[in-house]
Amino acid sequence: MRERKHQTAALAALPAPRLFMAGLLAVLTVLIAFQARAVEVQRVVSPGGIEAWLVEDHSNPIISLDLAFQGGAALDPAGKPGLAYMVSTLIDEGAGPLDSQSFQGTLDDFSISLRFRAGLDSFSGSLSTLSENRAKAFELLRLALTAPRFDMEPVERIRSQILSRLSREAEDPDTVASRTLRRLMFQDHPYARPTRGTEASIAAMTVDDLRGFVRARFARDQLFIGVVGDITPADLETLLDATFLPLPAEAEPFTVPEATVANAGDVVVIEKNIPQSVVAIGQGGIKRDDPDYYAAYVVNYILGGGGFSSRLVEEVREKRGLAYSVYSYLGPLDYGALVAAGTATQNERVGESIDLIRAEWARMAEEGPSAEELEQAKRFLTGSFPLRFSSSGSIAGMLVGMQLEGLGIDYLDQRNAFVEAVDLDAAKRVAKELYRSEDLTMVVVGAPQGVTPTREAPADGS
Repeated sequence: MRERKHQTAALAALPAPRLFMAGLLAVLTVLIAFQARAVEVQRVVSPGGIEAWLVEDHSNPIISLDLAFQGGAALDPAGKPGLAYMVSTLIDEGAGPLDSQSFQGTLDDFSISLRFRAGLDSFSGSLSTLSENRAKAFELLRLALTAPRFDMEPVERIRSQILSRLSREAEDPDTVASRTLRRLMFQDHPYARPTRGTEASIAAMTVDDLRGFVRARFARDQLFIGVVGDITPADLETLLDATFLPLPAEAEPFTVPEATVANAGDVVVIEKNIPQSVVAIGQGGIKRDDPDYYAAYVVNYILGGGGFSSRLVEEVREKRGLAYSVYSYLGPLDYGALVAAGTATQNERVGESIDLIRAEWARMAEEGPSAEELEQAKRFLTGSFPLRFSSSGSIAGMLVGMQLEGLGIDYLDQRNAFVEAVDLDAAKRVAKELYRSEDLTMVVVGAPQGVTPTREAPADGS
């Protein structure tokens, strides 16, 4: 399971007062229950062969479901970035016999939350419902996946909304920096394309394109499901067959090439007349299935992933007051990986901030973490793990993430042991192998001082 994925808090967004109050109770109940016992994950397989991982919890009348199909925005055609994203915004805007207004009205009438998301490697969705409305909720999910309408009115309305968002993001320094870094690091790989598309690609997207994505990608052989809440395995089996058997058995075959991450150490400056510059930094990273992943995860926490306890925050913010926020993170994708960092600081202090980040990068490689830092990091990462079980929706997302990553059904019980097993020798070795300050590629958006660009920004990766 990716530590960075599937942290959806769907219950907090639900409009109905009954479901909102039930959701608050569910959060408290799940946290208390986790302290008392480990979460029991059951493998449920329907008569029709649909598999789901279930955490049964009858303490509140709520059911949460997360699902994912392998194959996301990285499969968008080269000339049509944003296709998966546009589908994710439209498949609940009318399906089967229900037009957009009727579909959305039914969701509201039955206090059902239904959301879809397009990531680079998967297309996912989440469903939350009161258990008394589960039949209607699963019926709407089936319609959205198997019979989306893509009527003209919602297509043009959503298209307009996406274009407005893209126009805003084109001026947002954080978005510009992150997208430019991705284009630099992944170059001509599909990961370099903008997930939400470009104004030109969204404007040109057709209903046939949208329908083609649904036909190609939504199929049972690429489907993973996690369910949490007030439902028995037998009742879930019935709903799984009714909801997902209408999908095609197999998706269209797909391949994504392995990414060769560029580590040229380039510095790109994109001029914007703003008082603070945004800095995005990256180099090649480590994949989630690498045996050294947990060592890298702990070391990253020490470098910049641990908030106020991290080295970057201590050196850049606490000692010198150069930035309010500075951080690092692991970015493992299915076909490539990054180690990345970021900050924002006053224009006149950008050069100093970058020099400090580069120095801490090099120090981590040369020295690795101390024994005290390692033990503090492991203590926090294991002790805070139960906080991830903050809602039934977040647990359902974790169940899907576990399946996508090929982790065992007992992963929730085993995860802390993997962190505890990281010793000082492994942490120092991985730090030396992973962090390469000379390879750091940097994108600065603003009017920075003390920064010398080595190349121009790449063209839009559409």
